[in-house]
Amino acid sequence: MKFEDAQQNMNLAYFGGGTGVLVSGLVWCIAGFVALLHSNQSSMLTLFFGGMFIHPLAMLLSKALKRSGNHDPKNPLGKLALESTIILFVGLFLAFYVAKLQAEWFYSIMLMIIGVRYLVFNTLYGMKVYWILGVSLMFSGMLCIVLNATFVIGAFIGGITEIVFALVIFAQSKGMVLKTE
Repeated sequence: MKFEDAQQNMNLAYFGGGTGVLVSGLVWCIAGFVALLHSNQSSMLTLFFGGMFIHPLAMLLSKALKRSGNHDPKNPLGKLALESTIILFVGLFLAFYVAKLQAEWFYSIMLMIIGVRYLVFNTLYGMKVYWILGVSLMFSGMLCIVLNATFVIGAFIGGITEIVFALVIFAQSKGMVLKTE
């Protein structure tokens, strides 16, 4: 499978990754509301456990949008998608540990970690919008720390940013599909 074909296969299967970005944004916003209504600890756990459902829900949403929700098993980029998940585990460990010392930095760290992971998505989907999304999230996380943002601000920044970018990704992915059909 050629590299461009592998990217197109990922793009077609997962709507350019837009379904995952949308579901992730919703999880971040839900975690933000949990912080407002309950506690910081519950919010962190909401992001952690909600994050476990991002990929399965994104697959279902892809299927609902008439995409396969599964890439070709021979697609070598499938391994990269899985391997980039390790970034999340390291980030979660760091964020939870630092939150014991400075709770307000939990979402700031997660913004930066998720931003780093999205940089890899340009390779997965062949869409430079992921570089912009990644840098936006990393910069937002840094600003939250520098400006001493409250705990919940980072959750809503992450959620809203991802939801907005998901709409852009849907539009770009749909356009790419129409050009190839």
